Amino acid sequence: MRHPPRLSRMLAVLTGVLLAAGGLTASPALSAPSDPSAPSVLSAPSAAESAAAAAPPVLRAKGNKLVDARGATRRLLGVNRSGGEFACVQGWGIFDGPVDDAAVRAIADWKANTVRIPLNEECWLGTANIDPKYAGANYRTAIDQLVQRVQNHGMTPVLELHWSHGQYTGNSAGCADVHASCQKPMPNARYSPAFWTSVATAYRSNPEVAFDLFNEPYPDRATPTTDQAWTCWRDGGTCPGIGYEVAGMQDLLDAVRATGAKNLVLAAGIAYSNDLSGWLRHAPRDPAANLAAAWHVYNFNTCSNEDCWNRTLASVAAAVPLVAGEIGENTCAHGFIDRVMKWFDDRGLSYLGWTWNAWDCSSGPALISSYDGTPTPFGSGLRDHLRALGTREETTPS
Repeated sequence: MRHPPRLSRMLAVLTGVLLAAGGLTASPALSAPSDPSAPSVLSAPSAAESAAAAAPPVLRAKGNKLVDARGATRRLLGVNRSGGEFACVQGWGIFDGPVDDAAVRAIADWKANTVRIPLNEECWLGTANIDPKYAGANYRTAIDQLVQRVQNHGMTPVLELHWSHGQYTGNSAGCADVHASCQKPMPNARYSPAFWTSVATAYRSNPEVAFDLFNEPYPDRATPTTDQAWTCWRDGGTCPGIGYEVAGMQDLLDAVRATGAKNLVLAAGIAYSNDLSGWLRHAPRDPAANLAAAWHVYNFNTCSNEDCWNRTLASVAAAVPLVAGEIGENTCAHGFIDRVMKWFDDRGLSYLGWTWNAWDCSSGPALISSYDGTPTPFGSGLRDHLRALGTREETTPS
């Protein structure tokens, strides 16, 4: 999903306060990615934060379901928390708005059980173009503190590569910048595998954390045919219409599994993740057998009606776990996501609302008007539905 402009530079001041409170220090700028085999700098949660809720489940793909360690079926139901993908590369912070314990508790109060956290590969790796205050160890520590707070409130963190390196100026380009300052059509071979090696190394001993390989691939906007787009999606390399060497989903999954990490991994389809028509034929091989399909839908997407969902999603959902990593609408209402949630509920599937940020819902799908959890008219549909489900960890016998 594209993002509205940041609300004000005051957010940079807020982020600086959060960094100071966490005792973070600036790391030197790097001319190349830091050692991807080195684990992230991890920190213990503050003693002042609330007592931990029941731990989130360790999820595994079993057939077309997600199951916990007891074999009970689980669904990922929650929100996206945008900010970590753009504030750092724009040079004014790490997060957009507060991510302290009270702010995370407000998400849990909606009866969400999952928080998807978009990331920026250059900020994580600490490349030279990023302000050191918001890069490398500082960035990784801040992200890890958020991950721990999410887990402390019994919710599953999903770490996701959102913005990546690589210059693309072709059809539907979001920017002309080589740096990770917008959504690119595909991840790049230079930094993206190193990013996932580092992330997976940091969290391979924390299997409650899930990984979403790449936000919204759109190689189909660059390549001449859909078949070429799906081949590019899986295999990477030299892809028609994309001027940098691409890392395919297989490359990224291999980088994760080479660390020994067996965490649940999500792989989103093409057309900004709205097309899963070739997912089953091109699915990457996973030696850990813990892979799910990811899909995004908004009211303005091509595949935004039940007929398309029945034709293109049902077969995927019958074979592998299916997670709608982003659902939303630009109407400031919730009639469309109500339909999405019903279709997914009827089939026991997962979905996450975009986005838990206090933006103007008339300029994009913002769920809240305040970080205390006050919903927008759009967000009230998701909040009321999650609460009506009756439990933060919806469980049925396997």
